[in-house]
Amino acid sequence: MTRSFRIPHTLVLLFFFMILALAATWVLPQGGFDTAPNEAGRMMVVPGSYEVHAERVRLSPTTLFTAVPRALADAQAIIFFLLIVGGAIAVLRATGVIDALLGWLLKRIGHNPALLIIFGTSAFAAGSGTLGVSTEYIPFAVVLISLCAAMRLDAITAMGVMVGGYSVGYGIAWTNPYTVLVAQDISGLPPASGIGFRLALFLPFVAIVVHHVWRYTRKVAADPSASLMAGVEDERHAALTQYPAFNRRHGVIGLLVLAGLVAMFHGISQRGWYLTELGAIWLGIAMAAGIVGGLGLDGTAKKFASGAAELAVVALLVGFARGIALILEDGQVLHTIVHGASIPLGWVGTEVAAVGMMSMQAMINFFIPSGSGQAFATMPIMAPLADVVGVERQVAVLAFQFGDGFANLLYPTNIVLMAILGMAGIPYDRWFKFAWTLLLKLWLAAALALMVAVWIGYA
Repeated sequence: MTRSFRIPHTLVLLFFFMILALAATWVLPQGGFDTAPNEAGRMMVVPGSYEVHAERVRLSPTTLFTAVPRALADAQAIIFFLLIVGGAIAVLRATGVIDALLGWLLKRIGHNPALLIIFGTSAFAAGSGTLGVSTEYIPFAVVLISLCAAMRLDAITAMGVMVGGYSVGYGIAWTNPYTVLVAQDISGLPPASGIGFRLALFLPFVAIVVHHVWRYTRKVAADPSASLMAGVEDERHAALTQYPAFNRRHGVIGLLVLAGLVAMFHGISQRGWYLTELGAIWLGIAMAAGIVGGLGLDGTAKKFASGAAELAVVALLVGFARGIALILEDGQVLHTIVHGASIPLGWVGTEVAAVGMMSMQAMINFFIPSGSGQAFATMPIMAPLADVVGVERQVAVLAFQFGDGFANLLYPTNIVLMAILGMAGIPYDRWFKFAWTLLLKLWLAAALALMVAVWIGYA
């Protein structure tokens, strides 16, 4: 009897990619670009300065094992943020406020899941496209799954809304400070310039995600066995049969959470806050909610600890994902990959070059999943290359956005994606089956948008 092939555990997949990264450091030329500070003091790649290093760095196989604890330390900010968020969500659940809020929402939109898919996807996309929100969505994964479960929608639908919206938001970002504004600054373009064309792309790209998620939802509704989560048992995916009434105590806790969210978005947009400050806010929310919710000090602490403990595997996923890029950096082949990918773009026409830029950025994104990090590594090369091939620099920035943003939907090196899937209890192989066709649709639409941008002289 032939055994069917099973995709291994996500940790195994990530370790396999680490092995490939290590092998790349043995095979590829090791080299780098010179870097110099720009007017703002940011270290920039100097175009045309790539050189192969005379002496090779030899990474031993033991690097596979030392890279993991180093990567965990390197990603400690997001890991500790996840643990705090996991504890805070557990405390909020114990107070009953989440279930009461879900019951309230179901009375209003439970009859129409299309509303959830349309408005949810649009909201996540808008948040990412304006403020660059991504990690901040992680706490809402469990809540969204619970809401979908109550509407008889599976966890894949919930994450299609969240991750699909977040990826589109990054792909067609209007004012994302981590991607489009950084890339425009590097390219010598005014901040947020060209926003009109990107705004025009918002609805068409959101519609692609909505249609993909809705088709899947209808397919599962017609045949529950078609769900990609079939056979995956997780208590987070179960719907409650009864919901508590939303009382005064829940209202106070809800106001505390709302105040925390307002503080978060103010801090992100106006004061440059990131994971340390956001983690502090969620810790404060957990403590206040536990006291107001009647859990007491010990009860709050126990719930917080159990919630944090549940995310230990998620923390490991983040560490392993970061380990891939760490090995490539240690092996001095990241710049080699960027340099090699940029060479063919000088041989083709403008439309093909624009699409080629997106393809190159999509490839680089696997190795440099940070949007701002990718901008610093590639835009100093892509901006002058755009001048050479006759493509407007604004088009080159758009190609960077498409290549970087949409890939967030699928690449396992994206630690935010892995954290969200871990929080949601969705195996990566199940998500892959849903997401790869959506990513293909987005890339095809992006290629068309880039050709239109070239034709209209988008600048």
